[in-house]
Amino acid sequence: MDISSILQGGYHHPLARTWQGRRQLTKSMLMYPIFITDDPDASVEIASLPGQRRWGINKLEGFLAPLVKKGLQSVILFGVPLKCEKDMRGTPADDQSGPVILAIKKIRELFPTVYIACDVCLCEYTDHGHCGLLNADGSIDNSPSVDRIAQVAVNYAKAGAHCVAPSDMMDGRIKGIKKGLIDAKLGNKCTLMSYSAKFASCMYGPFRDAAGSAPSFGDRKCYQLPPAAKGLARRAIQRDTAEGADIIMVKPALPYLDVISDAAELAPDHPLACYQVSGEFAMIHAGAAAGVYDLRTMAFEAVDSMIRAGATLILTYFTPDFLEWLDN
Repeated sequence: MDISSILQGGYHHPLARTWQGRRQLTKSMLMYPIFITDDPDASVEIASLPGQRRWGINKLEGFLAPLVKKGLQSVILFGVPLKCEKDMRGTPADDQSGPVILAIKKIRELFPTVYIACDVCLCEYTDHGHCGLLNADGSIDNSPSVDRIAQVAVNYAKAGAHCVAPSDMMDGRIKGIKKGLIDAKLGNKCTLMSYSAKFASCMYGPFRDAAGSAPSFGDRKCYQLPPAAKGLARRAIQRDTAEGADIIMVKPALPYLDVISDAAELAPDHPLACYQVSGEFAMIHAGAAAGVYDLRTMAFEAVDSMIRAGATLILTYFTPDFLEWLDN
């Protein structure tokens, strides 16, 4: 056997095996998605998302304090309005007494070291459930949609969000939001994380149960990317970097590792996020419950694949678990 054929000497020891990865998962790479509802005392289990709940702002201290103690460093907030009157413009999205803006202020007060990102979209707040404003025929009216999305993003930043993350997939919204932040003198105080390559996936079901954000008619295939559209994803990534995105995101993660790798190539100087979405999380739990694999082992294997593809930031519902597992 040739000398160059012997590889096992390089990974015979547990520590040496960790050195074979270019990067290892750390707590600072984790961003925890949490659902904030307009019932201030809510703590409601989400049946399709094991271990996850909708939280009211009065419950945030008890919920987050143990996680911060374990090393939680960042969260991303999703509003779940249950009591407000929704309309065609998504007016409740940036209501000053709405769940997201109240949660931003509460978390900043309670946990000043925690980095707060806010998902920016209209689907939870419109009466039609789509992510933008509509023309009379039900199609997306892009320009006013961008204006409204930018307005919401700026208002979250004004409330104290460290990061705004538009997930709506309207064309040109990154430029619109960046300009809005600059005009509000927040361009250098708020990160803009773009859901650049967000695909029209079947893996969002549990999230839509959690957030109540399913469209009332049709689907989102005309603005979210087709699953096979590698070229479109590459073009969207390049467009968003040119429009001023500070972080690029790919969503979902595991079925799109090639796109994560492409994003690392196309935007090598940007942090690269990926969202391990609700369906991925539920699928891993289901397999573990069926005895197919060990939950912890599979969770690490899935996230390690994302890091190997180039991701530097992981949005995952496994964050509380990883905070414990990384200490053991």
